[in-house]
Amino acid sequence: MVIPIRHILAALTALTTLAGAATVPAHTHTAVFNEAVRTLRVGTLGGPRGQTGIPVAVTDNGGFVISFDHLSEDREYLRYTLTHCTADWTPDQLSYVEYLDGFNEGTIDDYDFSRATTVHYVHYTLTLPNEQTRPTISGNYLLRVYPESDPEDIWLQCRLAVSEGSAVLGAEITTRTDVDYNRKHQQLSVNANVHGAAVTDSYNDLILVIEQNGRTDDVRTLRHPLRVSGDNIFYEHTPELIFNAGNEYRRFETISTQFAGMNVDEVAYSAPYYRMVLMTDKPRSADSYHYDETLGGGYVVREYNSDDDSDVAADYTVVYFSLDMPQMPGMDIYIDGDMVQRRFSDEARVGYDTDTGRYTKAMLLKQGAYSYQYLAVPAGTRTGRTDIVEGDKYETRNTYRMRLYNRRPGARYDALVGAAEITLR
Repeated sequence: MVIPIRHILAALTALTTLAGAATVPAHTHTAVFNEAVRTLRVGTLGGPRGQTGIPVAVTDNGGFVISFDHLSEDREYLRYTLTHCTADWTPDQLSYVEYLDGFNEGTIDDYDFSRATTVHYVHYTLTLPNEQTRPTISGNYLLRVYPESDPEDIWLQCRLAVSEGSAVLGAEITTRTDVDYNRKHQQLSVNANVHGAAVTDSYNDLILVIEQNGRTDDVRTLRHPLRVSGDNIFYEHTPELIFNAGNEYRRFETISTQFAGMNVDEVAYSAPYYRMVLMTDKPRSADSYHYDETLGGGYVVREYNSDDDSDVAADYTVVYFSLDMPQMPGMDIYIDGDMVQRRFSDEARVGYDTDTGRYTKAMLLKQGAYSYQYLAVPAGTRTGRTDIVEGDKYETRNTYRMRLYNRRPGARYDALVGAAEITLR
């Protein structure tokens, strides 16, 4: 059965309060602004499936792949722009000719139509660099996509980073931290060799940014190292390097509409969608740590009967989440993961159902393997807490991604001189 797209969008409006059309966004976070745009994925060329966090490509030796779906019967003529940004993702004052080879308005010409799905969509793919656009300097880039007919209607935006690779970063993780010993935290020590990075003042010109598992609500920024020894820079024993340990991400699979996948309790068709009811989640804060291999908040699109064409063969289903715990006054509960672009948006917020005594949420998601966690956000704050629902377990296999920026004397932009990642083993 194929559902008319107008019925799809009508049902979708009941599931989410995302704006259908937007003017130029006020922020620069990776985000989707059109309710018919789904499954935004951003990664590096040749990178791992389910890649999370801001992708980093090395100048002249790498690139990016951006893909997404538009729930529609027909192809749209789409364009994109790239804006160079500072280390904190504020658009800088560079003209595009200073950071791009080519024009700062390209077309997205790689598209394909969904095949044998109940929900029709068009799948778009953009690869950078390409014949139209090539970044020429390192640093942060913000990509925005919009219809050719209305440049003010931004459909989506995503963050990309280009590194010179002129600095070499290394790090160590310990669970014997400055605040506890093998309990609830993990602590990093980071070192950088900047011999080839043209650093003039190692104490004041460098900015180190660290993210845990691709989360955007708890990013750490260090503007001064603890010590410097020649070309070697050391960041150690500072509160910014201590992270709550969290827990392994939860996961589920919706790879088939014919049988229940991992952690799926029920599969049924209810026009206009298939629906997948997940097993009821429970708080884990009081439980012991259990090792699990997950995607750390990422996801992989997959349809069980497809080999290499899941991008256009996977269907869209409504996935029902439920969390069995008492209501938490003064806190909002959010689902965290790449499926919601790591944002505390209405789409990610889990509401409390007084009839069932559970937090519940319905999301329209493409078939695949997903990982997620619940974050509790106290009123008036924008940083999620893992201890309320998931618990903080020092053994958790967190991945930390680091980027080192250099504002050279006389320069008008923050150069990204090195990047690295490390996972607790």
